[in-house]
Amino acid sequence: MTDRLDHLAGRVAIVGSGLAGLVTALMLAPRPVVLVTRAGLGGETSSAWAQGGIAASLGEDDSPELHLADTLAAGDGLCDATVAASILREAPAAITMLERFGVRFDRTADGALALGLEAAHCRRRIVHVEGDGSGAAIVRALAEAVLETPSITVLAGVEVRRLLTDDGGLSGLLCSTGNGAAFLPTSRVVLATGGLGGLYDATTNPVGNYGQGIMLAARAGAELADMEFVQFHPTALDFPRRPLALVSEAVRGEGAVLVNEKGERFLAREPGAELAPRDIVARAISAEIARGGRVFLDARETLGQRFAGRFPAIDRLCREAGIAPSQDRIPVRPAVHYHMGGVATDMNGRSSVEGLWAVGETACTGLHGANRLASNSLLEAAVMGMRAARDIAGTSADGARALPVTGLPPSADVSPVQPIVSRHLGVLRNAGAIHGSVASLLPLVEDEGQASDPAIVALLIAVSASLRRESRGAHARTDFPLKLACAERRRMRLAEALDIARAAASHPIARSA
Repeated sequence: MTDRLDHLAGRVAIVGSGLAGLVTALMLAPRPVVLVTRAGLGGETSSAWAQGGIAASLGEDDSPELHLADTLAAGDGLCDATVAASILREAPAAITMLERFGVRFDRTADGALALGLEAAHCRRRIVHVEGDGSGAAIVRALAEAVLETPSITVLAGVEVRRLLTDDGGLSGLLCSTGNGAAFLPTSRVVLATGGLGGLYDATTNPVGNYGQGIMLAARAGAELADMEFVQFHPTALDFPRRPLALVSEAVRGEGAVLVNEKGERFLAREPGAELAPRDIVARAISAEIARGGRVFLDARETLGQRFAGRFPAIDRLCREAGIAPSQDRIPVRPAVHYHMGGVATDMNGRSSVEGLWAVGETACTGLHGANRLASNSLLEAAVMGMRAARDIAGTSADGARALPVTGLPPSADVSPVQPIVSRHLGVLRNAGAIHGSVASLLPLVEDEGQASDPAIVALLIAVSASLRRESRGAHARTDFPLKLACAERRRMRLAEALDIARAAASHPIARSA
């Protein structure tokens, strides 16, 4: 039996409680909103684990134009320059908004915002909180503000299994609760479910995040964009802990260097050296590991005893692994950190499905292109949360929806998918591996069992990777190492991806992989 949550009918439903979802809910007040979150408010979100902070061109020597130039360079030809410029210009407004909701950014002795430096930024422009505890502090402040806002109803411990549609628009959410299935009638939904790192064995994301928002939107017929671009953070703590602990780029921004087991700075000749774009650093580290070597981050000379004061959370994580960063080199390896692709949206967060918005990592606005610039993610989440709220405020709820006759889909099991994705869709890819992943994932999708939902997201990555026959940004192919002269973004729907996958799965290269 499916319960009907009529007391919440017609409210804007926000799925996910990371920074983007929390901002959207707060900015919609005093309009009634229901915020649906699988974990506790702000729990199991990548936002809360973000260490660096928020990129914002607030320094006297900085400007939105310089920030845009860095963003476009990192995006490797695939950023939407118009979208990027508009989002970056709203950085000061986003910082002001967050402070209004209780976020207390770190400041210098004279009261100015303290600005950090991260890879591929030409200026110090990373606004942070509590040193390297930015994400946790921001989410904590916003969650407290949500709980104090009467117009927001929080449904914690509730998982959205499907978006239900009627005549091309949304009719509601089919949810799993502690009491079974529940139907929430609504014609306006915001997806803010975060990333897909849980598809991989090595990730810095919450392991339960496999791209639920992408799956929900894909099943509802929405367009997806740039699915092949999965960013590997170069420096996760190389230790048998899952998820892997992140060692922020800000550590390299403060002068730490990368060395191999021989003590060689293997990035010394690369433009930017340790502060080169993430895709370049991740590939270089992967190459060192592939030859049987190891890679370390060495902060002993540049930070030494100051390490614990500047990076208290990282210092604590290292010491849990038996490493003292002031005295020891920190072993690191690449790990999945961010997904540039997702639900294709316009500049207000609207998807191709009527009544469906997407914000944060779930969405693909075109800001990040082929490779996200460090700390642009929290900025995008805040700005797009504000924009989506403004856009939704100009809409109204549709009439009552009939209760659909449908069973509750099974809970997701990522375990059959993770080995396929980790092996075949990592930092370095090739046709054999990609086609092999398609052949392995397609039966899981079509079986409609517990692995089907995560397999859909993985298949979308694989199909998109098969179509991009070049190396660009976070997508590196050993069989197509060069970059095409013309950069092209790709959108597709699930039905199209399935057609391509069925054709690819029968290819000899897939059967032999």
